[in-house]
Amino acid sequence: MAKRPRIGVVGSSNVDLVTYVDRMPVWGETIAAPRFEMSHGGKGANQAVAAAKLGAAVVMVSKVGDDMLSDGVLQNFERTGVDARHVERVNGQSTGTATILVDKSGDNCILIVKGANGDLAPEDVERAGEDLGSCDLILIQLEVPLETVYATLAFGRRRGVKTVLNPAPVVRDLDIERARDASFLMPNETELAILTRLPVESEAEVAAAAKTLVERGFEAVIVTLGARGALIATPEGGRRIAPVKVEAIDTTGAGDAFIGSFARYLAAGLSLDAALAQASRYAAFSVTRRGAQKSFATEAEFEAFCAKLG
Repeated sequence: MAKRPRIGVVGSSNVDLVTYVDRMPVWGETIAAPRFEMSHGGKGANQAVAAAKLGAAVVMVSKVGDDMLSDGVLQNFERTGVDARHVERVNGQSTGTATILVDKSGDNCILIVKGANGDLAPEDVERAGEDLGSCDLILIQLEVPLETVYATLAFGRRRGVKTVLNPAPVVRDLDIERARDASFLMPNETELAILTRLPVESEAEVAAAAKTLVERGFEAVIVTLGARGALIATPEGGRRIAPVKVEAIDTTGAGDAFIGSFARYLAAGLSLDAALAQASRYAAFSVTRRGAQKSFATEAEFEAFCAKLG
């Protein structure tokens, strides 16, 4: 029987509060809105849920508040099979939220409150060390304090556990010297441009920008290109990962679907290129359905999708 892949995620847990409006209100105005939706989010939680839905054993290291939203976050982890024993409540703090207004044209404005995500500390990584140290791969993003990001990457390097750094939302003051402890750096084009301060308008420019990060010490840089697939740069050279053509309905969470599924398949023993090919398929399937976590397929659903692709 194949070994069950084991993945650690050190990152954010949010609740998305989405209000659909006919038009954006002006300052001081109260208007009626036709629809409201609440869903679970946070890049860390999204990636954890994607891997868990695909059958990985996932341990989450995160923080939530002591408010009514935290119960739903913890229940969602239980429902999706994510081990939340290292998700702690912070007294007097709110759970992270994204309050989103979406108008008829699809334009939106978003308010992010980090809440308890801002309290995730390097000490929390060390406290979860026994569980994280037994993982095949650890995922980390930038929705938690940078010192916690660096501590996680250093932990992985020290313990011989491969790590994936998804530099999102990107910050200009990311310390490249400390970030290159990551086994894999996985930005999108926009994040790549900000990190390198180089143009990424063409595929050649993307490849050139990714190459500069490899030259600065990263083992592998994987750039997600949305509907155009992905590009990987290593010291041995660069290559493309082909896209999967689908009719996209909603691209929300597609990047997280890509990373969570990549982690699951790489941890299961697939080669780097094979794991990326599976991630490309999984992300493509996610954009054919609405939402983030609720668009992520189970292992059985994904196998059926792949069978149709041939």
